[in-house]
Amino acid sequence: MTAPPPGGMAPVATPDGAGSTPSLLRRMASFLYEALLLFGLGLIPGALGAMWVARSGQASWQSDTALRLFAIAFYGVYFVWCWSRRGQTLAMQTWRIRVIGPDGLPPTRARALARYLACCAFWFLPATLIARIWQLPPWPSLGVAAAGILVYALSTLAEPTRQFWHDRLCRTRLVDAPRPLRQPLRPRPR
Repeated sequence: MTAPPPGGMAPVATPDGAGSTPSLLRRMASFLYEALLLFGLGLIPGALGAMWVARSGQASWQSDTALRLFAIAFYGVYFVWCWSRRGQTLAMQTWRIRVIGPDGLPPTRARALARYLACCAFWFLPATLIARIWQLPPWPSLGVAAAGILVYALSTLAEPTRQFWHDRLCRTRLVDAPRPLRQPLRPRPR
């Protein structure tokens, strides 16, 4: 196992040689790309929730909470399905990052679900609680969430293999995915 340079920007070999840990910069780029994709994907539960509110005539905090819970469940299905099927979401495919279980294969559905719940707890729960306790309006709440994301991402520098803490808890790892083999171009038959 090689030690990373300061800042955790270079890949780190995993203890069992299953692949190296992607740099923190690549993992955060994948995180941002995933957020962009999820914004588009989030339009589906948003539209369904708006139709439900319009139909029921309820626009209370209960419908807002129901919409948020529906979105969390919707995103959970996306992540658990992608991680347990191929070990990659769309953003992870783009940035050549895979999540694997202790056996080196994509995580089981149960492990992928545990990872999703741990991701929500580690990445977003602290900022959500702070925003609720301080009763922050939306923009300052977003700032608190961004600060929480930055602090949590930087906390990987304290983890020996540079994995996220939720991966350590769930016994999963992020590893570099191999580049896909390129097929040579064949001329079209005339």
